[in-house]
Amino acid sequence: MSARDVVFPAARQALYERNRYSPAIRSNGFLFVSGQVGSRPDGSPEPDLQKQVALAFENLNAILSGAGCTFQDVVDVTVFIVNPETQFEPIWKVVGEHWGEAPYPTLTGIGVTWLYGFQFEIKVIAKLPEPA
Repeated sequence: MSARDVVFPAARQALYERNRYSPAIRSNGFLFVSGQVGSRPDGSPEPDLQKQVALAFENLNAILSGAGCTFQDVVDVTVFIVNPETQFEPIWKVVGEHWGEAPYPTLTGIGVTWLYGFQFEIKVIAKLPEPA
């Protein structure tokens, strides 16, 4: 097996090493990004729901940027929402600010009961830019 080509966002490598997972892996022209939450630099949850969603996108964008991508390179999205019956509308207002223009990526939404103190998580697959 070849070594994994891991992408770390700036200044957060220690957080991923402490929790023992890779933020993203490059493979066969794609970037597979681990679920991102609205965590502060120390890993703790942002308590305000809409700020937490915005921070999840900031954390996601830092990883995408580290691989030379933007959200426009994202082809597939999975979101996890605690209590989507009441949380979906306020969350989706913030998501729309980060989603960009059509054509949109594919989307799978999953309602969950627990996310380690978070209310929202986003996991993506992006197409890596072609080498110049």
